Amino acid sequence: MATRLVQINMKARDDSALGGFWAEALGWGISSEAPGVTNLEPEGFVYPDPVAVCVDLIASPEPKTVKNRVHVDLATNSPAHQAEVVARLKDLGATLADVGQGDVSWTVMADPEGNEFCVLDSLYQETGPIATVVVDCADPRVMARFWGEATDWTVLKVTDHNAVLRSAKGVGPYLQFLRTPDVKTVWNRVHLDVRPYPGDDMEAEAARLRALGATAIDLGESDVPWTVMADPEGNEFCLLTPA
Repeated sequence: MATRLVQINMKARDDSALGGFWAEALGWGISSEAPGVTNLEPEGFVYPDPVAVCVDLIASPEPKTVKNRVHVDLATNSPAHQAEVVARLKDLGATLADVGQGDVSWTVMADPEGNEFCVLDSLYQETGPIATVVVDCADPRVMARFWGEATDWTVLKVTDHNAVLRSAKGVGPYLQFLRTPDVKTVWNRVHLDVRPYPGDDMEAEAARLRALGATAIDLGESDVPWTVMADPEGNEFCLLTPA
């Protein structure tokens, strides 16, 4: 049994407006499965497919109060292309952001609701518009061990500084766990959603994840089809129904 990273869940004060920004930023299509939910995926995409990690924006009145522990890095193919992308994103409503990054080759920005993201300068190739999904953590080795066993993604690199995973099919974005001194203090406004394969038993998969070090989170919602859990460092994620 295993899960697949299928989407990023992002809370938004205005899911429609923020979804419009990210659809333009990524060049993806936009739809809505329910009021307060905006779904983004590549045009012609057949879900789920590791070639892309989709984005779901969920309306939430809770304000953003701290730097997100999960963000995306956008891909470019050269420094010149990076400058073009940054300028286009500014026109769409993004702003430059300072998170203490210092003198780096990537550009740190924030979307119209303040969610941080980076525009890389060709660090990764052939990933699609999202090069990397980055998760802040205290111990990349612990995170690589958990997420490498929780999903069927391949662990490509593990150091004391970071850990990098990618779909076993070698397509789509990378997943990076980056050591940071910041301590998790609030519910993550951006989190990962994983999904078992068709025919797998969801309860058995939840039990397997708990055995690996995950914990179940009770939100008092008994009528939702997914299970909310947290990884060994407390980062929330959702275990969706098999598909």
